[in-house]
Amino acid sequence: MKTFTFHVSGTHCASCKILIEDVLNEQDFIQNARVDLKKEIVEIETISDLSSEKLADVLTDKIKSNGYILSVEKTVKEKQRDDVIWKALPIGLGLLVLFFLLQKSGILNIGIGGQTTPITSFVIGLIASVSSCLAIVGGLVLSLSAKISQDNVSDTKTFTLFHTGRVVSFAVLGGVLGAVGGAIGINFTLTAILGILASVVMLLLGLNLVGVLKKNKIALPSGIFNFFRSVEHKTFTPLILGFATFFLPCGFTQSMQVSALSSGSFISGSLIMFAFALGTLPMLLLLSFGSASFAHGKHAPLFFKTAGVVVIGLGLFALLAGLAGLGIINPLFNI
Repeated sequence: MKTFTFHVSGTHCASCKILIEDVLNEQDFIQNARVDLKKEIVEIETISDLSSEKLADVLTDKIKSNGYILSVEKTVKEKQRDDVIWKALPIGLGLLVLFFLLQKSGILNIGIGGQTTPITSFVIGLIASVSSCLAIVGGLVLSLSAKISQDNVSDTKTFTLFHTGRVVSFAVLGGVLGAVGGAIGINFTLTAILGILASVVMLLLGLNLVGVLKKNKIALPSGIFNFFRSVEHKTFTPLILGFATFFLPCGFTQSMQVSALSSGSFISGSLIMFAFALGTLPMLLLLSFGSASFAHGKHAPLFFKTAGVVVIGLGLFALLAGLAGLGIINPLFNI
């Protein structure tokens, strides 16, 4: 038995960890494969007599379709990262301008520079589904998928119950947050402060996506994923798991929960969280029933950084609106 440690590039979340480990552990000559996201390494226990360089090439062939590469030496691609951000910046700014025009025209109330609307929540949900939400909920989806494949049970029924439980829980619990906000009598000042808090969270997440801040590869303990792989697929199990995702640690989810609380009503809070859950649904459905190749493919870095630019823009406008609402600064935009 030999043990090798390889550097891995292309990872960005807990879903990557599960995909790589599942693919590599399926190989006959691999006894155990473990991914460390923080260190960006893969530890391999194998009975193969191949050299480390050859083994890295062989294993890379198994996972490169999803954008991952194993190497003996750590590769640094700073120039490529710089090229990506300069491509992402105009795309992200273009999307923000589009949001501005839609808001100004009155066609859609995007909620730029004001209180969070369901449309804003939906857009943020789309972005979250390929970042921190993919890291947490996507990892659970892949864990369920692995168990389904092993047990040969119906994936349609299991995932339908899981996503139904998730959307319903976000709508109901979002409404509860809004009702709590109304019951405790959140005034304008507290609403503005909560808005600033949510905007700061969004700014940090956006800076993380574009790579300005150190990459935070959110991951639940591996034992959690092992638990979800081992659960029995009784009728209510995936439904309960979907319901429980409301409480998982995702920055975007938490910022929307703050917005639901500050809305001050059951209906508004429910719509905010329901729209957010719907925004996350397309990518999670792809993970459940299709392919995650887009989220893990070669265009993923450009997509993430573009999303980061949009999040920074939305967060910045929300922050300025909150500060203006408190009278700290004069309103910069009349939206």
